[in-house]
Amino acid sequence: MPIPFILLLLLVSIFVWRRRNLAKCLVASAFFLLLFLGSQLGVDTLVRPLEAQYPINSAPISGQCYVMVLGSAHSDIQGATAVQSLSAVALARLSEGIRQLNLGQDCKLLVSGWGGELTQNPHAEMMANAAVELGVDKNKIIRFPLARDTLEEAQYAKWELGDEAFRLVTSASHMPRAMAIFTAKGLHPSAAPTDFIARDDFGWRVTGDHLLASQRAIHEYIGRLWLWVKQE
Repeated sequence: MPIPFILLLLLVSIFVWRRRNLAKCLVASAFFLLLFLGSQLGVDTLVRPLEAQYPINSAPISGQCYVMVLGSAHSDIQGATAVQSLSAVALARLSEGIRQLNLGQDCKLLVSGWGGELTQNPHAEMMANAAVELGVDKNKIIRFPLARDTLEEAQYAKWELGDEAFRLVTSASHMPRAMAIFTAKGLHPSAAPTDFIARDDFGWRVTGDHLLASQRAIHEYIGRLWLWVKQE
C-alpha cells in the first residue's frame, strides 16, 4: 500500500535525521514515489499493461451458459438495499455479469465471497440479493459463500463446473491473475473484464484516483509474484 509505505519512509527519515544524506535520500524517495504513483505516468506504467491483456467481451454465448462474478466487498448499511451496500468494484463486476447473462440463453450466475471480519453477511449472499434486485431469477444463482480469495473461488468453481466453459467476470486489472489461477485449476474460463481504472488525464495532475489505481496494480503484481512462489 503506497501511502503507509511513503509515511514509513518519512518516519524513518525523522529518526535518522542526523545522518543528513540518508535522511535526504529517504525524503526524496518518498516524494518521487508519491509523485510517480499519483500521476498519469504511474497509471500508464503499472495499470495499462494489466488491463490491456484481455479486451471487452461481447460475444454471444451459445449452449449451456455459466457466468461467474468474482467477489469484492460490501458494507452492512442499515436500511440499505443490497445494491446500495455493494462497493463500487463489486457493483461494476455484478453489472458486467448481468450483461454477460443476457448474451446467452438460460444462463446461471455464480457469485462468491465470504463475510470477512467487518460484515455479518457473506459477500456471495449480498451479491446474489443485489442480482435479484436487478432482475436476475434467484433460482438461477449459485453461491460460494465460503470462498475467501481467488484461489478458493477457482476451487469452488472446479467442484461446481468441472470441464464446463464459462464467462469469468472480474476487474480488468485483476483479470490476468484470475485467468492464470483458474486455468491452472484445469478450468475453461473466457475472460469478461470490467471496472477499467486506467483513465487518460493531464500528465501534470497528481490525484488520489491515480494513487488508488497504482495501489491496485501493485497488489496484482505482488499477487502474481506470490502465486509464482507457491507454484515453485
